[in-house]
Parts: sequence; C-alpha cells; structure tokens
Amino acid sequence: PQCDVMKANGNYVKGVGYALNKLGDVPNVYNYVDAAHHGWIGWDDNFGASADVFKQAATSEGATIADVHGFITNTANYSALKEEHFSIDDQVGDKSVRQSKWVDWNRYTDELSFAQAFRQKLVSVGFDPKTGMLIDTSRNGWGGAARPAGPGPRTSVDAYVDGCRYDRRIHVGNWCNQSGAGLGERPQAAPEPGIDAYVWIKPPGESDGASKQIPNDEGKGFDRMCDPTYTGNPRNGNNMSGALPDAPISGHWFSAQFRQLMQNAYPPLR
Repeated sequence: PQCDVMKANGNYVKGVGYALNKLGDVPNVYNYVDAAHHGWIGWDDNFGASADVFKQAATSEGATIADVHGFITNTANYSALKEEHFSIDDQVGDKSVRQSKWVDWNRYTDELSFAQAFRQKLVSVGFDPKTGMLIDTSRNGWGGAARPAGPGPRTSVDAYVDGCRYDRRIHVGNWCNQSGAGLGERPQAAPEPGIDAYVWIKPPGESDGASKQIPNDEGKGFDRMCDPTYTGNPRNGNNMSGALPDAPISGHWFSAQFRQLMQNAYPPLR
C-alpha cells in the first residue's frame, strides 16, 4: 500500500530527481541509479516500464539526463553474474526454459545479460549512449561443492534448469542472508561491453537483517524474509526464505555468513 501511495503522489520520482539534480552539480560526483536486478524487473510487463520511470525521474525536479552517469544492478543481492550451462533460448522437449518454475517467464537468466539489455533499453528511451552499468558481485559467486559442472538432466524443464543453475536460491525473489552464497567476481573496471565495473557495494559479512526479532536502539525492525522458518509470500512464490539462521540485525557483522561466503567464493579465493 505504501508503494502505491508513493507512486500516486509522485514523491518517489520527485525525490530521485531532486537528488540527481543536487548531486549532479557536485564536481567529481558520478550518479549511478539503482536498477534492481533481473529477478525484479526482467519481465515483459515491467522491463520497459521501469526504463520509462527512470527517464521520468531523471528529468524531474531540475534533473537532466546529463546528471545520470549510469545504473547499478544487483545491489546487495545474490543474482548470478553468468549462467553458463543454460540460456533463455534453451528448450526441453516442447517447453522453453522460460516455463520453468525458476525462470518463471522472465526474459533473463543472469545479471550480466540483464544489465547489458537494460542498458540498451535505457538508451532507447533517451539516456546517453555512453551510459554505463555497474553490477554488485560481492555475494553472487555461488561456488563450492554445490556448483554445477554442466547441464542438468532433460527429463523435464524444471530438472534441467535446477540441475545446472549456479544460483542456488529457492526463489529468485529471496534476498536476505541467503544460504549457500559465495563471494563473486573481484571488483574490476570495464569487464564487459557496456559494463563500467564489477563492484562490491554490499560489504560481505554485513547482515541483511535479523533472523528473529531482536530489541535494539537503532530503530531496526524485523522482516520475515530474514527468518529461515518463514514460508513466504506472493513476491517469492510462497517459498521458504532461504535465509541463514542466527543472523544479527541489519548492518551488523555476521561471522557465519562471511565464512560461508569465503568457502563458496567463485572465482575461488587463493
């Protein structure tokens, strides 16, 4: 309901425009706008619509397209950078992988393909052709013993996708302290066409949220998506949260998560 209110009154768009306008006037400041990830806006009904809203925000409250240097995807999230054992064009029998429970009619299977395609869409609606993308790779490595080494079985489209995807989350909408995750690609500049850099925006080992209600003086509440016993909601297909247990409140050091991120790092740590 709160999101509907903000959409109706336009204040979210105005707020982003105001920030872009003010920060755009500061020397040596480069504005990268948060563009979610493929598991939020990779569908036919919100991919283009999201680009349109970004254009609206970037031209409101005194902001201009010139105030936007680029966009960042996968911030503090876990979407795999590249799924190498299956693609969105694959079929199993007469079924497309888009019909699998994991892909769920999305147009993208990983963050790199999404970021590059979304960049093209943003340019098509009026953003600068030099617009660049950042991808947060701090926790999307998905290495370790569970990392698939090849394609999955072709007994069904779900078996095929689930048997070969690097991203081991229960659902692509799960976002809190995900079990099995690993450190991703190390930060680097210009790794792929259209990508300005892989970056570590979310510090590995920093908790996404408490796994249970914890009294605190920081004003931080409790989100059930961080509870490993939570059975979900419509946004994650009513699946389990996939969150690690015994997590501290958001922003606090989560040692068990950090150890797992190192164990499951991909590329592996040396």
